[in-house]
Amino acid sequence: MLVMSDKTDVGGAIGGHWAYGLSDVFNLMGEATWSLVALGEKVQDVHTPRTRPTNVANVGFGMGYVFDVLQWVPYAGLLFGGCALLGGTLSHPTFLPAATAAVGLDYRFRRQWAAGVAFRQHFLTDMNTYPSFTHIFARLEYTWGW
Repeated sequence: MLVMSDKTDVGGAIGGHWAYGLSDVFNLMGEATWSLVALGEKVQDVHTPRTRPTNVANVGFGMGYVFDVLQWVPYAGLLFGGCALLGGTLSHPTFLPAATAAVGLDYRFRRQWAAGVAFRQHFLTDMNTYPSFTHIFARLEYTWGW
């Protein structure tokens, strides 16, 4: 979900998540996602603002805190990186630095396999035009070396 100064667009996304355990509770985290943002019905209208992308790509790197390491694994983190807004009514790609708040809950059903949900709230540096960008993911995770 991309919130813009004049409209909110919703679409699908796919991404990858990497984490490296520094200790039982702290993880280094890296993420990359690509989102297809659904556009309204009048994209070609001359009144459509020139600030509506069709694609958003983002990367981030940061630190996460794991609240529990048993079967249910809640976590939170903070990542820094950037977003690229592409296509749609934009005349050229727009690149913006961003900070991301990460929250999730995984269920570990085997030693190496977990499934869960993840929520990401991206805070872009152009708060007037693009105040927020939100991801909600269903996750499937494979863990090795644990």
